[in-house]
Amino acid sequence: MEKLESYYTLPDCLNRTFSCSCGKIHRAELKAAVIGKNVLEKLPVWLHKNNYRKVYLVCDRVTVDIAGKKAQAYMEDAGIDVQLQVITHAAYDEMTVGELLIHMSRDRDVVIGVGTGSINDMCRYFSYKCDKPYGIVATAAPMDGFASGISALTVDNLKTTFAVRAPELIVGDTEILKNAPCAMNSAGLGDLIGKFTCLCDWKLSHRITGEYYCGSITDMVSKCSKNVLDHAGRVKERDPKVLGHIMEGLVFTGVAMSMVGNSRPASGCEHHISHYWETIFEQRGDRPAPHGHQVGVGTILILKLTEELLRMERIDFENARKAAKLYDPEVWKKEIRRAYGPAAQGVIKIEEEAQKNETGRRLKRIDYMEKHWKELTELLRELPSSGRIIELMTEMEAPCLPGQIGVDADLLRDTLVYCKEIRARYTILQMLWDLELLRPLTERLVEEIF
Repeated sequence: MEKLESYYTLPDCLNRTFSCSCGKIHRAELKAAVIGKNVLEKLPVWLHKNNYRKVYLVCDRVTVDIAGKKAQAYMEDAGIDVQLQVITHAAYDEMTVGELLIHMSRDRDVVIGVGTGSINDMCRYFSYKCDKPYGIVATAAPMDGFASGISALTVDNLKTTFAVRAPELIVGDTEILKNAPCAMNSAGLGDLIGKFTCLCDWKLSHRITGEYYCGSITDMVSKCSKNVLDHAGRVKERDPKVLGHIMEGLVFTGVAMSMVGNSRPASGCEHHISHYWETIFEQRGDRPAPHGHQVGVGTILILKLTEELLRMERIDFENARKAAKLYDPEVWKKEIRRAYGPAAQGVIKIEEEAQKNETGRRLKRIDYMEKHWKELTELLRELPSSGRIIELMTEMEAPCLPGQIGVDADLLRDTLVYCKEIRARYTILQMLWDLELLRPLTERLVEEIF
């Protein structure tokens, strides 16, 4: 078996199994990623090669005209039986799963989605539940979830992540991608920017809690993200080559998730911020900003909080211990019910199972942090400055501040204090909470921004 090395590129990893110095066997489930000019016409070739003859083609009312009808024509011209389903339900939740299930003919042998994040998540989950192989035709490159083995859906009013299967095929036709709205392309870069904080979260958790960690995967994602960001200035020009690089980088990050078996290589506290906003906006009946823009803004917020932490001359570990001993789960539940509304029970269940806020565990983490504080702050200092990321996002004409995506001071305050509860995962925000610094630093940041 080959060994995984950090210099591997996307084509090197596809449909292969590697041993790794982290002690695990990594498997890249994605069989093919076809990215380039006019590659949509190669879709029937791949289907024939894999003996798929009856396709369930899933679009929404927008993507059907962008690429759905064209994909259908290519397949039917090649003698492939296509059943087209245009999703009518607005929210991607339990009702959409039902809509797809009711309309699919039982003889379909593969599901092909046409779109970006929401359709990809929905179709991947649906195909997994139906035990059908799956592929995606991208209509833009706004996020890194194309190749991952997880799906994020709204269930019981809460954005919930499910372990499923990675797709077998991803098609990224740059002639389609270049016509996507500029906001979609800058959102893709926003998602890549989030890798700085999410990888830092993973390293922190490994050291503070002993969570499993893979240095090779981290190196691969980090190098890929930095390489793509070097071309960020040409996104506005709709350069097909640059958009192809972005698409490949986003797919590569998804492959990393599937190789690890969870979203750690791509999702940390900056994504928890985005998930919280999505949850609250959907409850209000409002449409959230593109996922990548939310992640980009969330990344800037985390960098600002980290900078405030690093400016502190002294950390009061004894005060943190005192706060840990005063923690009352019932008071916490009352706060969660207010902050999460109808989604609160799901969040409470996550904490009841994970017990990440439990006093004994928190005290143990505080002890470790006090003993290794210099080492941990050196890790935090490796992060880019918030100013650098703001400059980059501004150059891409992407939002940088919460107010630009409909988040006011009250929502921002709740977000930074409570979004860490949306996943059972150790992050910078949980570290600040452990140290009894999350609320005061949040108040300082809210005052600065608003």
